[in-house]
Amino acid sequence: MIPLKYSKHILSVISLFLLMGAYQGFSQTGKQRKLEQQRRLLQNEIKQVRSLLFSNQEKTRSLVSEIEALDTKIHIQERLIRVTNQQANLLARQVNANQKEIGRLRDELTLMKEDYANMVVNAYKSKSQHNRIMFLLSSQNFLQAYKRVQYMKQYANYRKKQGDAIKEKTTTLQELNQQLIAQKKEKDRLIAENRKEQKELSSERKRQDQMIADLKKQGDTYAKEIQKKEREERRINREIDRSIREAIAASNKKSGKNNASTTRFALTPESKKLADNFTANKGRLPWPVKEGLVVLRFGKQPSPLNRSSTIQSNGVRIATSKDTKARAVFDGEVSRIVSSKNSNPMVMIRHGNYITIYRNLSKIYVKSGDKVSAKQDIGEVFTNSEGKTVLQFSIFKNITAIDPSQWIYRM
Repeated sequence: MIPLKYSKHILSVISLFLLMGAYQGFSQTGKQRKLEQQRRLLQNEIKQVRSLLFSNQEKTRSLVSEIEALDTKIHIQERLIRVTNQQANLLARQVNANQKEIGRLRDELTLMKEDYANMVVNAYKSKSQHNRIMFLLSSQNFLQAYKRVQYMKQYANYRKKQGDAIKEKTTTLQELNQQLIAQKKEKDRLIAENRKEQKELSSERKRQDQMIADLKKQGDTYAKEIQKKEREERRINREIDRSIREAIAASNKKSGKNNASTTRFALTPESKKLADNFTANKGRLPWPVKEGLVVLRFGKQPSPLNRSSTIQSNGVRIATSKDTKARAVFDGEVSRIVSSKNSNPMVMIRHGNYITIYRNLSKIYVKSGDKVSAKQDIGEVFTNSEGKTVLQFSIFKNITAIDPSQWIYRM
């Protein structure tokens, strides 16, 4: 039997272990919730890819366009597989931990039951009133008698606590067993789902490889189409750079700083306040369209058409549905509307020393000098002959392009 003087310490240790186990379980559950949220978002992105990039099968589309769309889907599938693997691995660790915990609890429960049984036997042997009275009367003095009375009360209380602890541990064990069964089922489901995704991904990669091979067979036609796209992108980037520099020069001249740099806005107190507010909302800005899917991200990345080369993107491309409106992501002033011969117009909105640019519009609802507010419609996104509606969105600080995904909420 456990000595009475250690009883409180033992119960405290048991409680501490239970709390530690509960905290670890809470932490693991939090990770699972986060991964599950990511998995659902990626599944939704794949649905959007099918809806926005592959739904118009009756439209005649170039191989280049098909490869780019397929590349977007493949990248999302790869991310989905990684997240699902992380979920399955985390569940496997949780299953192993729970199995160990169940074994530990069973061992503890056995010891506790044995101890409790010994207490019951001892209590039965000394249960007669005569034995208790004799135990008290045999005291050498009043203080010893008082301590014996306290001992009997503590002993009875400890036995009750042991009984309650056994019930609690038994319930915990039953709950862990149920949790273990559910975890194993969930793990098996995720593994089966992942196998299905991997099979589809393998099929999509083969399809993409075949398309790239078909494209290369076209020889000069293929090369010319790629070069044309690259030349057009470089031309538009030069146009954007020139337009921003002109806007900086015009703004600085208006504020009386003719000799100021053409690479930095000279901020007035009002424009500085606007820029500070824009900065303060980093990561919380609304999307430039109500609903959409990023199909090209910011920065240097592998070309979907030629895996040995890279492309540089100064913004993001967002696929959306037909007739979608482009909207301002923050309060500001329309700096200028830029139109050129071979491309659709773009709107530039200034927010202090920040500029947001909305490219590939078919209709414009604003004009230079207009004050706009966050989420205000500024135009309609163009839908091409292949049925694709894609907004090209950029953010610049002075003349430097910055990554929109760090500024737009959950991009």
